[in-house]
Amino acid sequence: MSERLQKRLARAGVASRRAAEEMIAAGRITVNGEVAVLGRTVTDADDIRLDGQLIETESVPKVTYMLYKPRGYVTTARDEYGRRNVLDAMPRIPGLHPVGRLDRDSEGLLLLTTDGDLTLTMTHPRFGHEKAYRAWTDGPADPTQADLDALTDGTLKLEDGPARALQATPARGGAFVTLGEGRNRQVRRMLEDIGHPVTRLLRYRVGGLWLGNMEVGEYQQLDERDLQDLLYPEKVPAAIWDRQWERIQKRWG
Repeated sequence: MSERLQKRLARAGVASRRAAEEMIAAGRITVNGEVAVLGRTVTDADDIRLDGQLIETESVPKVTYMLYKPRGYVTTARDEYGRRNVLDAMPRIPGLHPVGRLDRDSEGLLLLTTDGDLTLTMTHPRFGHEKAYRAWTDGPADPTQADLDALTDGTLKLEDGPARALQATPARGGAFVTLGEGRNRQVRRMLEDIGHPVTRLLRYRVGGLWLGNMEVGEYQQLDERDLQDLLYPEKVPAAIWDRQWERIQKRWG
């Protein structure tokens, strides 16, 4: 049975469908010795290679991890400058890749998976999975609620278009900010636009999954309950949600 090349790559855990499309467009994928193009279909009999390396297109076991990403690590699968990569902090698992990005200077909860469909679900804007951050800011004064209302009222415009946070509240020396989208360095750019440049940024929640008491560089494999919390935060019991939020406030508030 034939299927689109990007779907086969995602199912094999090579990358998300969107990232696979980028690989194809960049000419990095060959099929039976020919450079692949977008729209190509493949079968189990085809020889598929990434940068000349044969890839196993049978489905790999689906595993997902959460990592407390340290600052200074990049989240690309490979880095041309030789900088430390989040995969260096993980066990060697074929097909494991980061879900979205967390910029080099930021820290906190990062997902890594071999499940291309999960990656698509968590990163495509149409699904709107929340991402929550604790930001520490610079300036003569801490941001007030009035300052932060500019992040949620829909009036803020960045160079790549309007930007709106779902929630923004003051914290000691900074703010808590929740987004429903994941544009490049968005929290940093939004806070800088209102006069409060970020000096430290930590992501503590994705969907219904919380960083909790994890330490820098620590990782753990997600079980079925974790995945349910991640994908369906509305089903997390209120008591558990409140306990997690209290933990975050106590640790980073």
